[in-house]
Amino acid sequence: MIRPGPRNLITDVPGLRVGNARDDRIKTGATVLVGDRPFTAAVHVMGGAPGTRETDLLAPDKLVQEADALVLSGGSAFGLDAASGVADALRAMGRGFPVGTQTVPIVPGAILFDLLNGGDKDWTENPYKGLGAQALANAADTFAMGSEGAGTGALIADLKGGLGSASAMWEGYTVGALVAVNALGRVTMGENPHFWAAPFEMAGEFGGLGMAPAFDPQAIPPVKGHEDRNTTIAIIATDAALTQAQATRMAIAAHDGMARAIWPSHTPMDGDIVFAAATGARPLADPLRVPLMLGHLAALCLARAIARGVHAATATPGDTKPTWQDRFG
Repeated sequence: MIRPGPRNLITDVPGLRVGNARDDRIKTGATVLVGDRPFTAAVHVMGGAPGTRETDLLAPDKLVQEADALVLSGGSAFGLDAASGVADALRAMGRGFPVGTQTVPIVPGAILFDLLNGGDKDWTENPYKGLGAQALANAADTFAMGSEGAGTGALIADLKGGLGSASAMWEGYTVGALVAVNALGRVTMGENPHFWAAPFEMAGEFGGLGMAPAFDPQAIPPVKGHEDRNTTIAIIATDAALTQAQATRMAIAAHDGMARAIWPSHTPMDGDIVFAAATGARPLADPLRVPLMLGHLAALCLARAIARGVHAATATPGDTKPTWQDRFG
């Protein structure tokens, strides 16, 4: 039986914490996933316009197999500096990959484009390094969703986006998703409040509205109009003992959840990316069946987390689009 974890957050995976930081004037923020110890990390990119840091390092044939933290940030290319703030703080803690007398924190990251969302972007110094360090300092077992962290200034086709999370438990294993939704496409079915992710909803976690009534999909304007700077960035985590190759397969499978929840997804203008994190606390009871199920759970969790992030978004002064709650709540 599949059921949500006790928090219904990615931090239901033991040993993982999430921290958020935001700047409401700029309408942006950063989110950090950090482990009590380094975790196996992998990545898969399917969008046509990604912005990333240290993703090449996460290929199964590379030297380093583990990461100390993963960072999701707004800010487009400027937001990549959030990971620098996290790396500096981790180094001060003595965390990182040992190289001779030095310690180098491994902090891959990804960014979304939120530079045209109504916030004041006229900064004189890049704010993202500070936001990254603040997010790490805020890391905890529980955290807020919606207009928080990397989802603070996120937009989708017709609504505000947001930061979402969800978890699932199955036969002793836990899988969780964390996502900042800033998609070119829509997460609801046309001009109604029903989410594309409705078939996968658990316990009314994003309104309990169920499937939409009959509609004509050809009548749904799918994208943001003339805007072409987007991206949905996500992390899938599990307590299973996965190799980097197996974690990569889990990240690939998780993209199915993105395609189920966002219409359309993986476009040339989106930088859609999924990181995977495996803490290794639970050995694989079956080397074929368990990884297969973990990929299935990853897709389910990501679809639910996307809907939860948009459902939880809140309004702030200067918004260019309404929230789901304002429009349908």
